[in-house]
Amino acid sequence: MSPNHRLSAFNTTIFAEMSALAAATDAINLGQGFPDTDGPPEIREAAVCAIREGRGNQYPPGPGIPELRQSIAHHQFHWYGLSYDPEAEVLVTAGATEALAAALLALVEPGDEVLVLEPYYDSYAACIALAGGTRVPVTLHAGADGFTLDLDELRAAVTRHTKVILLNTPHNPTGTVLARDELSAIAELACEHDLLVISDEVYEHLVYGNRQHLPIATLPGMRERTLTISSSGKTFSFTGWKVGWVTGTPELVAAVRSVKQFLTYVSSGPFQYAIAEALRLPDTYFKEFRDELAGKRDLMVTGLREAGFTVLPPRGTYFVTADIRPLAAAGVPQCEDGPAFCRSLPERSGVVAIPNSVFYDSTEGAPFVRFAFCKRRGTLDEAVRRLRNLGR
Repeated sequence: MSPNHRLSAFNTTIFAEMSALAAATDAINLGQGFPDTDGPPEIREAAVCAIREGRGNQYPPGPGIPELRQSIAHHQFHWYGLSYDPEAEVLVTAGATEALAAALLALVEPGDEVLVLEPYYDSYAACIALAGGTRVPVTLHAGADGFTLDLDELRAAVTRHTKVILLNTPHNPTGTVLARDELSAIAELACEHDLLVISDEVYEHLVYGNRQHLPIATLPGMRERTLTISSSGKTFSFTGWKVGWVTGTPELVAAVRSVKQFLTYVSSGPFQYAIAEALRLPDTYFKEFRDELAGKRDLMVTGLREAGFTVLPPRGTYFVTADIRPLAAAGVPQCEDGPAFCRSLPERSGVVAIPNSVFYDSTEGAPFVRFAFCKRRGTLDEAVRRLRNLGR
């Protein structure tokens, strides 16, 4: 019996492969994006309290507990001025990954085209395939200041079969944060062609420097055609809790809920109560967390440059992309492409990274690798020290 042909191109994820390699070689894992410290202790204790008090130990409501849906609605209004009805316009999911899967399965039919920014998070491709849709990548091009979106290429990619623009900002893996003029152009395109937008905003609070995160749903004509997705894992450093959410119009959220109920139905009961409290933490928490990660980003960018990489500094997320071509030019072995480099790096330097090429349909990602800097400073210091020995 053969498996579903739609998934024939998808095997073990690169994250599983590289994390297994990290464990086998006792290397520092800067590949998969998870912190090596837990989030706020009071939020952890809130989950413990919920378990002890029997809140969420049995099936929670299908759309999510009321307290969390209210906190999500409050968060969207507090930070962005977006008003959502917690009863009809907010849905709690098993992390952003389920939210993305359920949204694509709900909105995409066989033959529909989905525009994605390339490189793209690997689950996008699998979920589009499961829905029977066609993935149409629009490449973010590398430059001295990072990655940029060519709006003319985006417009040219739209056809009569286009149904959805799958947006990701702040963007994983490049760290790109789309500016207002870019988002406005995307919004105009969506309105002109009557397209739906699924906006993955899980790194919304991790934006550095003078760039700010702007949800596309805030722009004219976009609230009624946008599903916004986020989660607690990246903002609060509890990635294992898998608490995500979707906000949008009642019709769009109901469509996602109709799929979600046959995926997990419900999940993360006690953790939902804890995240309801986390979303109402004072603004100082979000600022201090962002500033802490900005310092780690700077540490990693400097260390990678000193090790001989060309670095494309991120404006958001907790990943930094590095170009291995200068190492190849300097005679460092096994630098012919990102996958070869990353598979040899744990043995050579005791560090694990992710090759960006697995997130591309084109060949533009071949020389790029991604490092996660959401780790303890001591861990990052040691990783940088090891990487400096690459050319020796």
